[in-house]
Amino acid sequence: MYIVHSCASVQLPGPRFFTVSRQSNCFAPFSVSVGSCAGAKTSPCIVKASRRQRLNTQSLNTEIEEAADEGVGEDGDEDDEFLPRSGFGGREEEMDYDRNPEFAEILGSCLDDPQKARSKMEERLRRKRNKILHTKTGSALPMKVTFNKFDFSNTYIWFEFYNTPLAKDISLICDALRSWHIVGRLGGCNSLNMQLSQSPFDKRPSYDAIQGANVNPTTFYNIGDLEIQDNLARIWVDIGTSEPLLLDILINALTQISSDYVGIKQLVFGGDEFENWKENLTSEHAGCSVHKI
Repeated sequence: MYIVHSCASVQLPGPRFFTVSRQSNCFAPFSVSVGSCAGAKTSPCIVKASRRQRLNTQSLNTEIEEAADEGVGEDGDEDDEFLPRSGFGGREEEMDYDRNPEFAEILGSCLDDPQKARSKMEERLRRKRNKILHTKTGSALPMKVTFNKFDFSNTYIWFEFYNTPLAKDISLICDALRSWHIVGRLGGCNSLNMQLSQSPFDKRPSYDAIQGANVNPTTFYNIGDLEIQDNLARIWVDIGTSEPLLLDILINALTQISSDYVGIKQLVFGGDEFENWKENLTSEHAGCSVHKI
């Protein structure tokens, strides 16, 4: 309890409440310097309390600012309300630049010195060309295509690769054959309905739905598994209808695969036998494998 002079003017701290007793005949337990009523001085204890209050307030404000910078509320969860926001996402961009200071330096010199930025980019490409540019793994020689007693309803398609295909090459071949079969089975390779490819280029394209619906459908009936022996492979197909467009689509796809990914020496349609193929050879140690289409 604080006891002050009856005429003393005391300013108490805001958040704290004190009980003040006004007694004219009692003396305070501590020294109080009292002048006139208009110019009374505050007790040293009250001054110390006021200072402690200001320090506590400053400490509380500091903690609130730190919590706002970290985006963490009182319950430990992230609070988006206190996250600093910028219209251009400045903080995230700065973090991205910090992860790649070389790229940031190149971008920073684009406006000031474009030639310098271009030189740095060319130097970066020279140093990291093996990670950026990938050489073609296919063959520059064109794939040879031949037909040997080919039958649309029951036949083999034979592949001869320059080298034994890797797992990724086999996966690519299987994906191409699977896509070819799905498109053909859905009737997407019908040469009797080629309205857009046969329309003139100088006119706006148009499609006649009635004409397309009245065309005889073509359906890819069935396809077997891809069998591989060393650098040879074969697959059995039952195309069903005599549709040359189906063969053109497959040849075009395999030509691109041979050029860019895995070299195919020749592609043979038809025939029950092919060079060094062994019918009863199924051992994986001999390079034999079967892949589901």
